Amino acid sequence: MRVAIVGATGAVGKELIKVLEARDFPVDELRLFASPRSAGKTVNFQGRPHTVEVTPEGPIPTDVVLASAGGSVSKKLAPLWSSEGAVVIDNSSAWRYDPEVPLVIPEINPDAARAHKGIIANPNCTTAILAVALWPLHKAFRATNVVVSTYQATSGAGAEGMQELLDETRNYLEGRPVGHKVFQHPIAFNVIPHIDAFQDNGYTREEMKVVWETRKIFDEPEMKISCTAVRIPTLRAHSEAATVLFERPVTPEAARAVLEEAPGVEVVDEPAENRYPMPLSATGKWDVEVGRIRQNLAFDNALDFFVSGDQLLKGAALNAVQIAELLL
Repeated sequence: MRVAIVGATGAVGKELIKVLEARDFPVDELRLFASPRSAGKTVNFQGRPHTVEVTPEGPIPTDVVLASAGGSVSKKLAPLWSSEGAVVIDNSSAWRYDPEVPLVIPEINPDAARAHKGIIANPNCTTAILAVALWPLHKAFRATNVVVSTYQATSGAGAEGMQELLDETRNYLEGRPVGHKVFQHPIAFNVIPHIDAFQDNGYTREEMKVVWETRKIFDEPEMKISCTAVRIPTLRAHSEAATVLFERPVTPEAARAVLEEAPGVEVVDEPAENRYPMPLSATGKWDVEVGRIRQNLAFDNALDFFVSGDQLLKGAALNAVQIAELLL
């Protein structure tokens, strides 16, 4: 099994290396690729150093390419990387909305991966974290309307976003001017209801990703979904507050019972003990935490719940490796 990682020195690339090792993925040969400025660096995998190479603009002679190099790079090069038989599992937005490219969360639509033509898309981190919790409830009770507000960590903007939070928080605490480069406004001690570019309908592209991708993964093109995406000053793990209306009768107790059996989900729902999903506890976990499950007071046959999931794991690297496991 020959595996390549494109974008190996970025935040997601580093997690891909860790996840491959932690899950004992059968790697016989590993090649690491990144931009020219990272070429020549060495990265350890399974106790051995591997030298980072410049990302090629042609075929990559491996079985699986785990790509996290950005949308424009993947759009241009993924078909070339896969042209000699490799399967590209792409973590960017480049291929998610192409009807010929499967968009896969293994806990939900593993069979979709069989239809690949050389490229499989990994969903947006926000979509993946919500969908893992929503899917079992949808199967059991048939979700008709979904309203979600997100609380997204700076890891969603990569290593640079995380570093900006650390640097600007330090500046604030030490009395220096607080600036911003990665985000539209200073992120330290702030929340920013703006992730990605605004669209003509007033929503941001990040918000529309949740709509488009959930519909595609669930194979529910008419599902009614609305999202507000907010950046918050945490390092890692996204959280989301969801209100879901269902077609079939549902209670919090029935929902908990379904979620307790769902793959990829950990129910953390003991308010009396101050136990509920949080970025602090979800960071580093493969499962998505789900809690605060309760009857919605404004709508009939509706639930509210809260989820937290590691954006770099289930939201990116872990899901990609799970897709690779399907290919085995």
